[in-house]
Amino acid sequence: MLDRLDHALRARPGLPAVLTATRTGAPRVHTTRGELAELSDAFAAALHARGLRAGDTVGVAVRPGPRALAVLLALWRLGLRGAVLDPGTGPDVLRARLALARPSLVLADAAAQAVAGWARPLARRARLALPDLAELGPVATVGRRLPGCAPALDPAAPRAGVPVHGDCDGDAVIVFTSGTTSRPRAVVHTRSGLAAGMSAVASLIDPAPDRPVLGGTFFVLVPALTGGAPVALPAGRPRVLARQLHRLRPQDTYLTPPRLRDALDAGARFHGRVWTGSAPAGAGLLERVRDAGAAQAWGVYALTELFPAAAVEAREKSAFDGAGDLVGAPLPGVLAEPDADGQLLLSGPAARDRYLGEEPDPWIRTGDRARLDGAGRIVLEGRCKDMVLRRAENIYPGLYEPALQVPGVELAVLVGVPAGDGDERLVAVVQPQRGATEDALRAALAEPVRRMGSARPDALLFARIPLSGRSRKPDRAATATLAAQRLAPPA
Repeated sequence: MLDRLDHALRARPGLPAVLTATRTGAPRVHTTRGELAELSDAFAAALHARGLRAGDTVGVAVRPGPRALAVLLALWRLGLRGAVLDPGTGPDVLRARLALARPSLVLADAAAQAVAGWARPLARRARLALPDLAELGPVATVGRRLPGCAPALDPAAPRAGVPVHGDCDGDAVIVFTSGTTSRPRAVVHTRSGLAAGMSAVASLIDPAPDRPVLGGTFFVLVPALTGGAPVALPAGRPRVLARQLHRLRPQDTYLTPPRLRDALDAGARFHGRVWTGSAPAGAGLLERVRDAGAAQAWGVYALTELFPAAAVEAREKSAFDGAGDLVGAPLPGVLAEPDADGQLLLSGPAARDRYLGEEPDPWIRTGDRARLDGAGRIVLEGRCKDMVLRRAENIYPGLYEPALQVPGVELAVLVGVPAGDGDERLVAVVQPQRGATEDALRAALAEPVRRMGSARPDALLFARIPLSGRSRKPDRAATATLAAQRLAPPA
């Protein structure tokens, strides 16, 4: 699909590719299709001029958007392997990841380098910490170069003789996931696997040409632009995002669940289809999106190792009355089956090839407990590692958390808090929606809690649930710590 995207950009160079929003939400052309193609050509020529060749690894610390997409197109053209580096992971984690990936060059924009070097005092105030710039190894600046940044990629590098890697397979991208500083873990996708994943997204969404799509991720940009649709990057402020949605009326919108909630709280109205993933999205949230004007509201089940795996629309999810969280039928080509311990295993053409430093494995161990219902749909029953042990009984929060999503609840998680002697207390931590009162929520939750039987929580707390990572998922460890502090007896 990246090859098709390259051809599509050059076929209609004058049309808008990427849009941004003004403060009033009005769309503004950020990059045309021809400018995006020209930028990827310039990056490819500069990388080739530096002596990088197919199979080499390039670290990428560039904010999502057209510039990052142009970098990935250049890497694809040359057969280079991109290692995605997150500037916010902290110095120890980043050092370990660099040691594992061993990039020949790191491409970083000014923002990433600011955190690592010349704006370190501001970064400390934001609780961000990275190694000194010199510790990153050879660095080249992508985009605007500010004082203190590394030298820029050569914009005048000769274009003649720059190779095209073509249809040869090989590693395409490294994405770091779990692990520790002593043993980081990274997902490796091949060119064929990445192409299969983007094709799966394109067949699922199938955007119409010339009508805008709103979203900023790689898996939104590539299929939409290939199909001829301009992509609008979501505004950062919820109120501006709400105005942007009103003015743009996108045919498809992709936002994470936290951003959807923020937009809804800001009074956003939706149009066309809305897609959400990267964090749990309950039936209540999807129905709120439909009530706010969306023709369809979809939850997408995806992992770093396989994107996408399954999808479910709001009406199907709301009609499900079984235990657990319905995430939908596996998408075409995706194989799903629980192992002997109930952990969901996935495989398919879009699955990662391997973890860096390990042998290839066709099956992905998701870490999710799950079952397949009579229709072959995936029903999640919680994370394997999220199990709470109470009175010698294993309790999997994912089985019961959907029942806590009553009207007025923004988020709800079940966590274990140590109770001594290896036992745990089960605590429900509930984040109310704006305007919902605790008394009303206690009354609304009384029956769902009663129906939890032996998994009934020992305590119910109302609090804002900590989030973590770029996808802003509930941070269970931090939530458990919060619950323990709230439940601790006064000194």
